Amino acid sequence: MSYGIEFVPGNLSVKQVVNYCKLAETKDIDYAWITNHYNNRHCYPILGAIAAATTELKVGPGIMNAFTDTPAAMASFICTLNEISDGRAIMGIGPGDLSTLPKLAIDPSKPVTRLAEAVTQIKALCAGEEVKKQGLEFFDYDGAKLTGVQLPGKKGIPMYIGAQGPKVLELAGSVGDGALINASNPKDFDVAIPILKAATEKVGKKGFDIGAYTAMSIDMNEKKARNAAKIVAAFIAAGSPTPLLERHGLDLNNVAKIKEALSRFDFKTVGGLVGDGEIDAFTIAGTPDIVKQKCEDLTKSGVTQIIFGSPLGPDMVNSIRLLGKYVV
Repeated sequence: MSYGIEFVPGNLSVKQVVNYCKLAETKDIDYAWITNHYNNRHCYPILGAIAAATTELKVGPGIMNAFTDTPAAMASFICTLNEISDGRAIMGIGPGDLSTLPKLAIDPSKPVTRLAEAVTQIKALCAGEEVKKQGLEFFDYDGAKLTGVQLPGKKGIPMYIGAQGPKVLELAGSVGDGALINASNPKDFDVAIPILKAATEKVGKKGFDIGAYTAMSIDMNEKKARNAAKIVAAFIAAGSPTPLLERHGLDLNNVAKIKEALSRFDFKTVGGLVGDGEIDAFTIAGTPDIVKQKCEDLTKSGVTQIIFGSPLGPDMVNSIRLLGKYVV
């Protein structure tokens, strides 16, 4: 089992993210994943700053996509990050946020095909190959090659696929070194992991890393921890399809009310609507003992990397220390 931590450089400054990562490294956390949203601070320079300020932490974007960034640009970036970090770079890539892309005048069509082609081209470029035409639909490069970067060598750079639906889970198992799954509950991994295992077995792959990208909130005071998780649970519930909500036995009418309140930015009403059902379905929230037990439940489901994601808790520094002391 390995452990990662996620930071969203929205409300956090670059210096804060770097300092939190330095603290996480001292608590034996293995990976730092930095989110990639156009409206927040850009993950590229932040990852470079983290890489320069740490010595053991594996660092990478969580996650990029092939709509807002090209495979060639991502390959150049990840090789550069690997050089800065002395071989500690990791790459998270997914199909893209289908709710955000239209706001950027991007047609989010054929996300799985686009993702598959991007992974193929990034791997080839990072291996030092000259990529010639292959008849691809989106990224049919014609003589592309990285010539001014330090290549990672035969080992390459671990490629993690952000996956939720069956098609992307299959792709992750086929072409990725690991998967990043936005879920905090074993029920969701009971559905996802068999798909991943079938895909990895089909191609004879071993050592595949299954990452649980959790919504984490830890504090010595259980009530404070659960309250800190409410808004995150609300956003996840509001964006979840009906079958997922039904899997967790949630009240669809209440979720509709949560979604409506969020659309008005009425967080006071949201806080009153989010109950134990939403918190337990979509987050890991509570005291160190509760959090440790829930993490152990995920490992029993087949998870091999637990990623401590936002909000972490009511006090981020304290949360990192508690995770290091009681969970890792």
